[in-house]
Amino acid sequence: MTDVHPLSERLARRAARGLGRLPTAVKRVIAGRPISVDGQVMDLDAQVGKRVLGLTVSKTFESLPLAEGRAQIASEAWIFGDELPVEEIRDLTIPTPGGGIPARLYRSAGVPRPSAALVYFHGGGWVLGDLSASDSVARFLARHASLTVIAVDYRLAPENPFPAAVDDALAAFTHVVEDAEEYGVDPAAVAVGGESAGGNLSAVVALETARRARETNSPGSPAPAMQLLLMPVTDLSRKHRSYELFGEGFFLTEAQMDWYKAHYLPDPAQATDTRVSPLLADDLHDVAPAYVAVAGFDVLRDEGEAYAHKLRDAGVPTVLRRHSGITHSMVNATGSGAAPREVLLEVAGALRMGLTSRAGLKTPEAGTR
Repeated sequence: MTDVHPLSERLARRAARGLGRLPTAVKRVIAGRPISVDGQVMDLDAQVGKRVLGLTVSKTFESLPLAEGRAQIASEAWIFGDELPVEEIRDLTIPTPGGGIPARLYRSAGVPRPSAALVYFHGGGWVLGDLSASDSVARFLARHASLTVIAVDYRLAPENPFPAAVDDALAAFTHVVEDAEEYGVDPAAVAVGGESAGGNLSAVVALETARRARETNSPGSPAPAMQLLLMPVTDLSRKHRSYELFGEGFFLTEAQMDWYKAHYLPDPAQATDTRVSPLLADDLHDVAPAYVAVAGFDVLRDEGEAYAHKLRDAGVPTVLRRHSGITHSMVNATGSGAAPREVLLEVAGALRMGLTSRAGLKTPEAGTR
């Protein structure tokens, strides 16, 4: 198969892998003095990546024309990600009220039929990203969590502003549950998950399905077995303290979040809608059990933790994990250092435990490292 990536990207990908394999002493020279903020010390691989990106990226996506910004994010996803082999990868079209949207199914060898499943939404601030942005994580979780992953390419703003992404996420989850036999999955063991904006959409799907079940008095209507929230956006109505701490220089900036918000919300007042800011929801008591992972060096850290605490206070089984040394979106860099893989191995374990217990399936063996 011909490599469609230009020479510059292939060289950058090779360099990213080479940096991850360097001796610790050499990495420390590249990284410079350890970075410490709010009692946290940045992971060495994260600091090397921060230093290298600072030296090599002259313009970040929010300063580029939209098409170029999207191309830059797709390029970075391939450069820093990893194409772990899985047995089955199949492109799909998921029907929605607004028309069909692309999706991709990932399943590793030895996964039982029916299997547990994860409907996964990529990050990118509801403006950037596509199936390539979630490919690395989808492969990793399909292999190490021993389940079926269905990644969803929801519509993006500003061409399709809020609530288009929410509508697509809800439609995609409902479709997978209702057509579970077609995909070889157990309808009782379908989770939703995502990173950043994808984590926001996952939280909203869990919130909205619970609300609809209450309002229609239909406790058996489709609802996620679990919600996986990785560095999620949970509150666009205000900026939490972590914006002050990490607003510049830590991969995701305050200016970039402002840019995302301006593209996603035609009306700034929509920020108080719970389908945008689930942290503002009054009733969370019956939403799906949650695994919430936040990055220590991230403007979104505090709102993610606040949402986990609110879920716990509402009686929802919730695990909160702060990975204090990493930056936002580092989970996508599985080809460039140990930290992203360690984070996702924990996530895979949580998915195996949470979904097999809900479905009553035999706990599958974890994938090999």
